Amino acid sequence: MKKPTALTDEEKRVIKSMLAEGMRNQDIHTLINYEREATINFGRIAGIKKDASIIPASAEETAFFKRRKRSFDPVTGLNLYRDERLIRAREAMALAVTIFNSGIFKFKTEVFAVLANIAWTYLLHEHYQRAGISPMNSDGTTFALSFMLSRADCPLSKGVKKNLMSLKTIRDDVEHKMLGRSDAKWLGLFQACCLNFDRMLASWFGPRVSLQQDLSAALQFSKPEIEQLGQLTAYDVPPNITALDALLRKDMSEGDLDDLEYQFRVVYTFDSASKGKAHIHFLSPDSAEGKSIQNVLQKFKIADDLYRYKPGDVVKIVRKATRKPFTMSDHSNAWQRHKVRPSSGASAPDKTNRDYCIYHPAHKDYTYNDKWIELLVGEQGESKGIPIATGDLAQ
Repeated sequence: MKKPTALTDEEKRVIKSMLAEGMRNQDIHTLINYEREATINFGRIAGIKKDASIIPASAEETAFFKRRKRSFDPVTGLNLYRDERLIRAREAMALAVTIFNSGIFKFKTEVFAVLANIAWTYLLHEHYQRAGISPMNSDGTTFALSFMLSRADCPLSKGVKKNLMSLKTIRDDVEHKMLGRSDAKWLGLFQACCLNFDRMLASWFGPRVSLQQDLSAALQFSKPEIEQLGQLTAYDVPPNITALDALLRKDMSEGDLDDLEYQFRVVYTFDSASKGKAHIHFLSPDSAEGKSIQNVLQKFKIADDLYRYKPGDVVKIVRKATRKPFTMSDHSNAWQRHKVRPSSGASAPDKTNRDYCIYHPAHKDYTYNDKWIELLVGEQGESKGIPIATGDLAQ
């Protein structure tokens, strides 16, 4: 292997050509060294001039070499001709974030899912290419993202892969139905996707190519209304979105859902503060203070926020998610089988399995949570040995 300081055959021939054009040694030296991994000294230029065995490059080759040398981005160091995949990967993710953060567009979730998939595909293609593995199939097509995630040599962690598979499921669903009013539902999923992308981008190709400086913050024209956001995610979500969300979580353990590489979460508190100081403090969920606050927030969480589905809602969502028959009678059989709640007329109607269900003494009925829907969706998919695919969701 040649040393980094050794001139390539192309560089030698181009130097010979530029000398023949009458370019000064110092100008050739500057051009050759620009964005070069290891610079060369003036002696190399003089050596080329004296070596009669080197055939000068053609005028076209020399012109292209100059154009390529002048096509480096001064901030990232990426070259339009050499690093096309990386440039496309960065731009696809930048577009995904820019459109999602824009107040003009309403097609946010759909566009983010599509562009984020494109960005990760280009990023992994470049990783494999530089590892000496061509990301091309025998039929001339390139590796699909799902294929690269399934490879034994995939360099991504379990949490990152699960995040991307969920993004792919959303991306595929875009082809079949509108996902309106779903933007707030998967904010944590999208934020984790962005953080994972930038971390891998910088880890593989250097901190210089990071998007942090370009997309570090988003401005808005309103103050954060935490309670309003909570109500939005709790109630203003159509059944088809809840059904898709249940499908995404179907095979997830609590550990998977808590993985910050799968979905990003922030614990925040309101403090009294003097003018000019932020009234929201962001804490790491893993810190002692973050865990303490998280416990308090969970303890006083309004029940309706967590258990928001009546039996009829559960039946509709499970039916939409699986495209299989599911009735109120099936639902009753399910809660009896899993001992989720007592039978009607029981002396202690509030003795429920709170993993799935609670009793409301004010209006004497039961409501269920997302976890219960996920369990039922999973059982319906397994009942006939048929896995639930994205295309199975109701239109």
